[in-house]
Amino acid sequence: MIMNFIRNNKVMAGILAFLRIYIGYQWMTGGYGKIVGGEFDASGFIQGAIANSTGEGATVQAWWGTFLETVALPNAELFTYLVMWGELLVGIALILGIFTNFAALMGITMNFAFLFSGTVSTNAQMVVITVFLLIAGYNAGRYGLDRWVIPFLKSHMTNQTKGQKEKDTVAA
Repeated sequence: MIMNFIRNNKVMAGILAFLRIYIGYQWMTGGYGKIVGGEFDASGFIQGAIANSTGEGATVQAWWGTFLETVALPNAELFTYLVMWGELLVGIALILGIFTNFAALMGITMNFAFLFSGTVSTNAQMVVITVFLLIAGYNAGRYGLDRWVIPFLKSHMTNQTKGQKEKDTVAA
């Protein structure tokens, strides 16, 4: 009953739109500030998280520190780019309500990466809200561009699949 309400109710879709736009604004402004500021470099953040993964009172799990040290730090320039543009694009997609589920999934992935790295800030709050967006599925983007884009893509994909089946039948 609750799932049906979250996934199908139009009033809930309005509430989800508000939450989606709020989260999107948080992502968009964070990414925009990093891009325009020109001073963002993920390597300092990564090094700080690695330092907090060892010793007594470590706030970062050792396995995550190992990942950061062996994968993220050597590729800090790539991660800098991914964080800046990922935040901006996730924010824009959530505000517009286009590919909402994918944008929410990418946003929550970044939130968890920040949480794993020892940063609390608003990340925990954003995770909780994003969970509702993900659970709601299509309803989270009902009052956004998904209202037109998703049916168009479903229709287009269905027509292509039918066309391919007809070609396969004729070829056989």
